[in-house]
Amino acid sequence: MANHFPIPAPAPSRVEGGARPDVLTAPGRLGLGSGTLAIVDIGSNSVRLVVYEMVARAPAQVFNEKEMAGLGRNVASTGKLSTGAMRKAIAALVRFRILCEAMHVGEIRVIATAAARYASNGPDFIARAEQAIGQPIELISGDREATLSGLGVISGFDNPDGVVGDLGGGSLELISIAGGEVGEGASVPLGGLALLDRSKNSLKAAEKIVRDELDKLPQLEAMKGRDFYAVGGTWRALATLHQHQVQYPLNVMHGYTLPARDVADFVKLVERADLAGLDAIDAVSSARRPLLAYGALVLDELIKRGKPRAVIISAQGVREGLLHEQLSPEERAADPLLRSARDYNHLRARDPRHAGELIAWSRTILETAGLSEDEPSPRLIELVCLLSDIGWRAHPDYRGEQSMNVIAHAYFTGIDHVGRAFLALAIFHRYAGLKSASAAATALRALLPPPLLERAILLAAIFRVAYLLSAGMAGLLPRIPATCVDGRLVLRFPDDLRPLASERVIGRLKQLGKLLGREVEIARI
Repeated sequence: MANHFPIPAPAPSRVEGGARPDVLTAPGRLGLGSGTLAIVDIGSNSVRLVVYEMVARAPAQVFNEKEMAGLGRNVASTGKLSTGAMRKAIAALVRFRILCEAMHVGEIRVIATAAARYASNGPDFIARAEQAIGQPIELISGDREATLSGLGVISGFDNPDGVVGDLGGGSLELISIAGGEVGEGASVPLGGLALLDRSKNSLKAAEKIVRDELDKLPQLEAMKGRDFYAVGGTWRALATLHQHQVQYPLNVMHGYTLPARDVADFVKLVERADLAGLDAIDAVSSARRPLLAYGALVLDELIKRGKPRAVIISAQGVREGLLHEQLSPEERAADPLLRSARDYNHLRARDPRHAGELIAWSRTILETAGLSEDEPSPRLIELVCLLSDIGWRAHPDYRGEQSMNVIAHAYFTGIDHVGRAFLALAIFHRYAGLKSASAAATALRALLPPPLLERAILLAAIFRVAYLLSAGMAGLLPRIPATCVDGRLVLRFPDDLRPLASERVIGRLKQLGKLLGREVEIARI
């Protein structure tokens, strides 16, 4: 058996405890070296390595790589992991170990799930896998897998409430979440590879298997009228196909939300259709395509029985759950999106202190204009101010477009797609102008209700005045207050700053006044 898995000895140059002092790192990093954490997830379909910059409420991913080893293939029928699948998994683990050493990762955590859990030769594989990765491996139970998936979803959304379903290659985990807490979980062998194997590649036989397994689960009752958070690569692949079928304008999986009825109609189409005829099928890996119909079948049966309000795709699951459980209660309660926006402000703004002044300056205008009770929420105002200066390094002609694309597609959690579009469009118009348009901006506009789009443009108009006055530097805006008084928008200057009231500033102030329905006035303090 040993001949099948040649494992190189660990490199002697490995540095324990983090980065070597002689290794130069790129400027602008939030953390590198001893604080980094790698999670290796040995799943039934894939073996994945994700390296996080640090254990934090909104950790940045430094590296993300996978190998479609297919460990769970034929385990249901043979009871064993195949030699070929184990060889691929071991090779991936050796590669991941070398990469972690090159990145000087501070800590590596390794977990294994359903395939190794169910297989009779799982213990032998785990022993060889530990040698390959150079770390102990936690073989997690189905209940713990459900709990970690639930925590991963909690970490990735703003106060999620509903039921999490994590579909892997070997199993399906279901668990209810509410108020930042997880309920009792369940695990059944309905993963794509397991179902393909158990049904002998028959969708009709698979349908009966799925119904029999789901009938046992009390978690379905908890789903009624609530959100269903779908975790797992097969369901994300289905969502990718759906986005292309409906020409959805935002190519982001996390937070993609659909009414349950729309999902049910689409997954039935996937079950019946020739996948080669579906748009964007090339975006789905060849190893995952045979599982799409089985993943669609499981999702269809869950919707029929659970009757959720909506299906929401989560890009976060077990791995992020491992991170989340390491945080203090105070850190768990923090807003992940605000943390990410503050990181962007810290790394990319010309003067990160300016954002705090811009928040206060913008809120004063909105409140004195009588708009404080309307959307956007105070949270969105803070977020858009924190992101307002991330594009200054780009060429002036492209700052709007580039900033919009960064924000729309950033690895943000804790925000829905409407919120993403709001933030992206506000910053686009801050740079490009209030009347500017592009194909991408026009597409994103379709996601916003008209009142929220108006607020995005209003905030852009505020920023266009503020940045001309301050050049993005702290210390000026608090001395130049802008308020709405008696039907006028009044901008007040101390004598020493009066030269800042240029024609261009006055022109932009008039644009802002027009949006607010007010005449403008320049006054002295």
